[in-house]
Amino acid sequence: MPFDPLDFTGKTALIIGGSSGIGNGIAHSFKARGADVHVTGTRVSEGDYTAEEGSDLSGLTYHRLDVMDRKAADALAAELGAMDTLVLSQGTVRYGRAEFAQEGWDDVVQVNLNSVMDCARAFHDGLSERQGTIIVVSSVAAFKSTMGTPAYAASKAGAASLVKTLGEAWARDHIRVNGIAPGLVPTKLTAVTTENDARREASIKSIPMRRMGTPEDMAGVALFLASPLSAYVTGQTVIVDGGLTLS
Repeated sequence: MPFDPLDFTGKTALIIGGSSGIGNGIAHSFKARGADVHVTGTRVSEGDYTAEEGSDLSGLTYHRLDVMDRKAADALAAELGAMDTLVLSQGTVRYGRAEFAQEGWDDVVQVNLNSVMDCARAFHDGLSERQGTIIVVSSVAAFKSTMGTPAYAASKAGAASLVKTLGEAWARDHIRVNGIAPGLVPTKLTAVTTENDARREASIKSIPMRRMGTPEDMAGVALFLASPLSAYVTGQTVIVDGGLTLS
């Protein structure tokens, strides 16, 4: 049979934040291509998630992970062992100007930036052993102002910057580190826009492709970045936004 660079049979992938939204779409794309896929979420068990929330955990191995706990990633890494691909898709936001207050700022930065490094650090040795890949899901907010959510923008900018630094620093450890910066994708975090008719339509008008993105759109890029097709790519964040940030 001809070699298929997108066949992940025999590979193991862990998607942090893979219980819903973009992470869940990425998880199922790896599963559909043969990978053994583990996902994390904050709830006690997979039974606490519903399809109505955009969660489908069928065929995935679920683990509870509270990334607010700075030691939790170390414990999960000790439990799971080496991974071939680590996708860091955790994220949060606080609306209503809550991020201008210290508590809101700290919570968002912990989830969107500190925990990205915590997880990358925790799984580093196993990824190095497998000559694996890390994919950090940030946001187009990394590259522009988000006036009401300063911690979200700053933390996503930090995550995109971290991709560059780890891409360079860990290349010698045989780990490729890349990122995805999604545009507008319907998830729990973007519901304030996507479930408001006026805001949604106004947003779509600003996207040259005239549609919102989907988790599957992001998953296609994730598969590429985890595959041999991108064997000479590291330290890069791919903007996947339908052209939103072109003007």
